[in-house]
Amino acid sequence: MTVTGKLRAAIVGSTGYGGVELIRLLQGHPDIEITSVISSSSAGAPIEEGFPHLTGIVQRNLDGVDAAEIAGRADVVFTATPSGVSAKLVPQLLEAGLKVVDLSGDFRLKDGAEYEQWYKHPAPPEAYLQQAVYGLCEVFGERAAGVDFVSNPGCYPTATLLGLVPALQAGWIKPDSIIIDAKSGVSGAGRGTGLTVHYAEINENFKAYKVNKHQHIPEIEQTLTEIAGEKVTVTFTTHLVPMTRGIMSTMYAGMSGGYSEQDFVDLYRKYYAGRPYVRIRNAGVLPATKEVSGSNYCDIGFATDARTGRVTIVSVIDNIVKGAAGQAIQNLNLMMGWEETRGLGYTPVYP
Repeated sequence: MTVTGKLRAAIVGSTGYGGVELIRLLQGHPDIEITSVISSSSAGAPIEEGFPHLTGIVQRNLDGVDAAEIAGRADVVFTATPSGVSAKLVPQLLEAGLKVVDLSGDFRLKDGAEYEQWYKHPAPPEAYLQQAVYGLCEVFGERAAGVDFVSNPGCYPTATLLGLVPALQAGWIKPDSIIIDAKSGVSGAGRGTGLTVHYAEINENFKAYKVNKHQHIPEIEQTLTEIAGEKVTVTFTTHLVPMTRGIMSTMYAGMSGGYSEQDFVDLYRKYYAGRPYVRIRNAGVLPATKEVSGSNYCDIGFATDARTGRVTIVSVIDNIVKGAAGQAIQNLNLMMGWEETRGLGYTPVYP
């Protein structure tokens, strides 16, 4: 694709939290112009009608979902849609000659039967499952260079995999011992209404959900299996926390040696050297979700236990930024051969 001037971007699913976060972040990207904001449910309405914070910033009516029309307005499309929607739409966009970064879960799993088992939707065509590059930037970033189609990782897998991959690849943790305790803010459930996210239900409450049944389990296992070179299965429990943004993934694993916290710090800093969005805390210091809020950072800390021979790894991200829109832009930067940090220089919002 030859592009003169700014890259024209369309966002499908602009009325969801991931879509509207893409709008916020892309406003600051020097090489991208948003030329279409798209919603199947609100086509024709001004986007500021549903999101008053965009008043005077994005003055556009929402477009409908039509692949041919999108192709006439854009060079790249971000598809921030519910699962099952992208499976049908993305092939049309790719056939129209567009670059695509898909934020849904439809193309993350390479096994169509496994996708149908966990997502309860018909799988996309096999050719597109194989074409999709899994865009975990700090692990597989080189694979995104020059491609037309990237599948953006899920929010939980991003925090979890960034926390586990270096130790697993080094052989420092036992593949059959991994337990993941993950917690997310309510925005991870999307903007739709329901009893689960009703204020009276979630306020001053803390609950586990989808225990051993979460659709991100096979995504995590698929990547860990590739890294380890052997089948890896995990115990993965998710919790809903009464806060808006953030994910904390706390991981427990048996160590294969007597490693200290400083050993883990040194290993991870070497692995992530040159990758600006992963910050490794000093030995004995654990990160908190507020310390990455509104940013594309993933912060990681460690606590080793010589008594049990286990390590606890704590990884935090903003689920809407690093877990969705920010990583999607990071992937586009890699696809286009731009600096990885282009348009993502946001300091975390604190307090």
